[in-house]
Amino acid sequence: MQATVSIEVGQDAPDYKLKGPGGQFVTLSEYRGKKNVVLVFFPLAFSPVCSHQLPSIEKQMDRFRGLDAEVFGISVDSHYANEGVRQAARRASLYSPTSRAETSQAYGIFLPERLYSGRAVFLIDRRGKIAYKDISPTLGDVPSNEAVLQALTSVS
Repeated sequence: MQATVSIEVGQDAPDYKLKGPGGQFVTLSEYRGKKNVVLVFFPLAFSPVCSHQLPSIEKQMDRFRGLDAEVFGISVDSHYANEGVRQAARRASLYSPTSRAETSQAYGIFLPERLYSGRAVFLIDRRGKIAYKDISPTLGDVPSNEAVLQALTSVS
């Protein structure tokens, strides 16, 4: 599993434009100076590991929001595929890049030989800096919610 070079903690987070529930668009720059942002990259909609990862994040959503963070689940899937997952699982925070690989490429986790992203979590503080990252070594490994919540506590 070989991705492009990932951005590092302390660097400016690349901006993005994502399409989310109801077709609304959202960008990182909208949150700069206002909220922390947690980006949760997952490879593909409806895959077995994602079907466990996303509900575990949803269960912790009150804690994320209590620490003044917005959480965005991102895959290279189309907006329609992510809407299907969201509706089937009653998830509210799945987003698709406007270009299939654009956001995962910007964060250095796109796997070109597979045409999807690796599994990763990035915490972006209110200043727009990468405050924490956890890139899974394999697609079956899931980043720890507790670790990112702890990192979020230190920036909030």
